[in-house]
Amino acid sequence: MNIIDLSHPIMEDMPVYPGTETPQIREACTLDKDGFREKLLTMFSHTGTHMDAPCHILKEAPALDDLPIDNFTGKAFVLNADLGTGGVVEEKVILEASEAISQAEFLLVHTGWSRYWGREEYYGKFPVLSEAAARALAALGLKGIGFDCISADSMDAPKLPNHRIFLGAGMVIIENLCRLEELPQEGAEFFAFPLKIKEADGSPVRAVGRY
Repeated sequence: MNIIDLSHPIMEDMPVYPGTETPQIREACTLDKDGFREKLLTMFSHTGTHMDAPCHILKEAPALDDLPIDNFTGKAFVLNADLGTGGVVEEKVILEASEAISQAEFLLVHTGWSRYWGREEYYGKFPVLSEAAARALAALGLKGIGFDCISADSMDAPKLPNHRIFLGAGMVIIENLCRLEELPQEGAEFFAFPLKIKEADGSPVRAVGRY
């Protein structure tokens, strides 16, 4: 059995979505002063490898803590979308793979963009799904979709159309994944458990693949 950590570490100088503050991690208690170690963490709910709840952008939609715990794990299908700068996954790609994707519960979109984590290129023109492709996926009854880049939408799509399509279908979105190339296309189990925050619009997750 292989277990792959699909999460980036949380640290103060990590990449965050433009306009979001980076995490602050302070040594609140130390062994020398207090006899034990404890850190004070200050960060946004969509920091690092994280999950978006439907209520992230939709009114009257569920928060993460409204969803059953089995919504955060299931069989995965890994879609190769390593298309380079400005690449677009079109609807026909989803339709051609729809039978296999529908046997899974999560689609993990491997854009290859995690290779730029910590570099300015990470905020660039990573591959995205067309809106038609997003709608085709949303019709397959999946629990969620994950990406190894900073967003389900391009950086120049302020209205977040793909977010609205996926979250409107009751799916969760996991962003900033990594190491998706180490998973098989089919047959892996995916785990991404959010913190149990009341009325959570999002949460960091420890995402893991197992096969």
